[in-house]
Amino acid sequence: MLKELIRKNRSVRRFYEEYYISLETIEDLIDLARLSPSAANLQPLKYIISNTPERNEEIFLHLSWAGYLKDWPGPEKGERPSAYIIILGDTEITTNFSCDHGIAAQSILLGARELGLGGCIIGAINRKGLAKALNIPKRYEILLVIALGKPKEEVVIEEIAPGESIKYWRDEKGVHHVPKRRLRDIILQLE
Repeated sequence: MLKELIRKNRSVRRFYEEYYISLETIEDLIDLARLSPSAANLQPLKYIISNTPERNEEIFLHLSWAGYLKDWPGPEKGERPSAYIIILGDTEITTNFSCDHGIAAQSILLGARELGLGGCIIGAINRKGLAKALNIPKRYEILLVIALGKPKEEVVIEEIAPGESIKYWRDEKGVHHVPKRRLRDIILQLE
């Protein structure tokens, strides 16, 4: 069951933008992150929620989408996320956020997938511009942005052999293909 949830938890970059995600649903997803492990149990992460078209547009302007798809600037209007969660690190707690934000993001996305939603963890962010646009105090470091919504695309996993490209791609039908190395190729047999 968990393995199937993880298989379905692919990065989604096209959504039914008009699909509304309530603040309660977003808070429930953040609660999954809150309950997740934290290095030294410092719990330094904070979150900004957005689920309105106006604020979503402000955030969208500061994000870069799908670096391997060179001819695609990101989702068009009507296919953009319905909501965002911005993960921040509180530098008054620590300046080393370890892997907390990665664990939190995965917890949020697994919870979203379980609800029939999809998302994308975005690290390519104009942090300075986003901080200014949202008036984020300097004590908070923007770590990641999670785009959320009802998926409008199919994403499939393609197993690849050693030496094959790991770059994701879209076929002529718009299906998003994600190459993954084989299990036997990532487990080292050291003696």
